[in-house]
Amino acid sequence: MAEETFDYPRILQRALRSVVREVLLRTADDGLPGEHHFYLSLRTDHADVQLPAFLRERYPEEMTVVLQNQFWDLQVDQDGFAVTLRFDGDPVRLGVPFEAVIAFFDPAAQFGLRFDLAGLGGNAVPPEALGSAATDGEPREGEAAQPAATGPQPVPTLDEERSAGEAKVLSFDRARDRRDPE
Repeated sequence: MAEETFDYPRILQRALRSVVREVLLRTADDGLPGEHHFYLSLRTDHADVQLPAFLRERYPEEMTVVLQNQFWDLQVDQDGFAVTLRFDGDPVRLGVPFEAVIAFFDPAAQFGLRFDLAGLGGNAVPPEALGSAATDGEPREGEAAQPAATGPQPVPTLDEERSAGEAKVLSFDRARDRRDPE
């Protein structure tokens, strides 16, 4: 009998994505509290992402959407979410599996997550190709941002993060390799 092992990276990715699911479920049920709003970066080339052809042409690999004031009919289930946003002034329905989400950021809470798509199905990409969820220009509410930068991103040390006072983004590779001394 072959020895079975736990696929900890896959288990961790699912657990982290459940945070995004929980936040979106609460938002669908109760709306956005206070100043909270979300930047969601997603792979548009994932096989199960549903979006119109003009958006696939404009954002062939990834895009970032903002859920703030101008989004409608947010629906969330076990596998993903669907939402209506405005693009070029017209309402457009998007369907996004959680496996296609590569980054989540809530500026009001200074909280973010980046995800590793390798091994999770769909059109997986290597983690170094994921880039950052940050965009060069802030998008209008409910519209897509410019695609996030791609390529390897430097990982700051814990001391650099603390001294910078920036948002804490949990990267999967860092979560499994580093213990916070606090």
